[in-house]
Amino acid sequence: MDGMLSVLSYGIGTIIGIVLIGGLIVLIIHDVTQKKHTVLRNFPVVGRLRFFLENLGEYFRQYFFAGDRAELPFNRATRSFVYRLAKGEGSIIGFGSTNDLREPGSIIFVNHPFPVLEEDRLPTPSLLIGEGYCRHPFEARSLVNISGMSFGAISAPAVRALSRGAKEAGCWLGTGEGGLAPHHLEGGCDIVMQMGTAKYGMRNLDGRFSPEKAKELAQVVKAFEIKLSQGAKPGKGGVLPGAKVTEEISRIRGIPAGRDSISPNRHYEIANMGELLDKVATLRELTGRPVGIKTAIGGWDFINELCDTVLQRGQEFAPDFLHIDGGEGGSGAAPQTLMDHMALPIAEALPRVVDSLLQSDLKKRIRVVAAGKLVTSARAAWALCVGADFVVTARGFMFSLGCIQALRCHTNTCPTGVTTHNKRLQRGLAVEEKYLRVANYARNMNVEIDMIAHSCGCRHARELRREHVRIVQTANQSIALNMLYPYPTVGSRAASRKATAAANAVAPLGAQEAAATS
Repeated sequence: MDGMLSVLSYGIGTIIGIVLIGGLIVLIIHDVTQKKHTVLRNFPVVGRLRFFLENLGEYFRQYFFAGDRAELPFNRATRSFVYRLAKGEGSIIGFGSTNDLREPGSIIFVNHPFPVLEEDRLPTPSLLIGEGYCRHPFEARSLVNISGMSFGAISAPAVRALSRGAKEAGCWLGTGEGGLAPHHLEGGCDIVMQMGTAKYGMRNLDGRFSPEKAKELAQVVKAFEIKLSQGAKPGKGGVLPGAKVTEEISRIRGIPAGRDSISPNRHYEIANMGELLDKVATLRELTGRPVGIKTAIGGWDFINELCDTVLQRGQEFAPDFLHIDGGEGGSGAAPQTLMDHMALPIAEALPRVVDSLLQSDLKKRIRVVAAGKLVTSARAAWALCVGADFVVTARGFMFSLGCIQALRCHTNTCPTGVTTHNKRLQRGLAVEEKYLRVANYARNMNVEIDMIAHSCGCRHARELRREHVRIVQTANQSIALNMLYPYPTVGSRAASRKATAAANAVAPLGAQEAAATS
């Protein structure tokens, strides 16, 4: 019996050895004859180690080699901060900060010598959006809210957890441009419905805007947002790879399953500022809900033209809010060239937008929502100092769901179940646990922003101003934000337009023509 087993084992071992050697020979022949990879052609089999290590490189850098503050798009210190807030562990650290305050662009808040006592603090007030200009204004209670992430780009369990967490924390949830899914409504939170260039969820079979569907949506959402562009890919529409277009998503969006879902790079019916503001006014009248605009900023022409057109036509044509996305945004799939080089970062775009609104005396009419890697309380508080009314983040809440920055959002292989439709991978995202982390993150961000405000001598976060923060310019030198971006004279732009209009009204016709020519 032992002899038979020995012979059998020897035979099996021989077969396995022959198979392995045969496979190796086939692999060598394949590598030396293929013409795609030079390394494999010159170094068959062994050259494959190079590709293996290249794929693992980003993970080795992330966990073993990169410093706490050295990684992009989000370093380990930032991710750890978000994880601690989401788990309710607080943001307490010991022995000093690893944040290098000599680095240009670093934020330094101006502590008050006599900070606000606990008994003198006030709750941060909510703000009404669209008050006086629509039938159903939206009372927004939270400073920090969930930016638009389409169902399709993120998974059903992720959307469900975000919806329930938003309800728990009292913040709003943006739908992204992928339409309104039942998962968005599960938690009963405030919903901001985004109308992208493809009109997903608000379109007829031919892809055109459907007024009837917009009115139906108005029964369950708090506001609408016309998306012109986003920070990840200004000038290009949304991209959802075909592997992620399931039957459910195809029904919600009204598109074929299994095919790439690529939105037009702009709205066909909106080609200029007049048409944009007409669309805002029409959608607001149709739905009775506040209507805003989401866009990245490439220069000052857009915001200046918007303000001038509103001053010319009347505040009833103004958007109820402007959602300004920085060029460093990027929760969705996008071409690297656009993600790397297109549109201004929020640090430059936001002050310019706020200044133009102040100059036009439209700041109280138009609420400002800021986005662009504002995942920490310090970055969010900075935005409020500049003049934002609200802050939204997508990737901050993705981290709260368990995202580990695997950089696989577009491949349908997300290991944490956040951006995949693979049921096996989705299983790891337990909605019953993660929605609490979403709520914790939103609540604790609000608490920490208030803590910064109190340290600056403000009774609540909405009292933060530009003089409360300094920006590092060079090593050991910083400048107050109100000196870097001085406050403009409120209404100066509006007054100038009125003066010009009055002068033209009384001037002879020839003088008006000469002025227009000059």
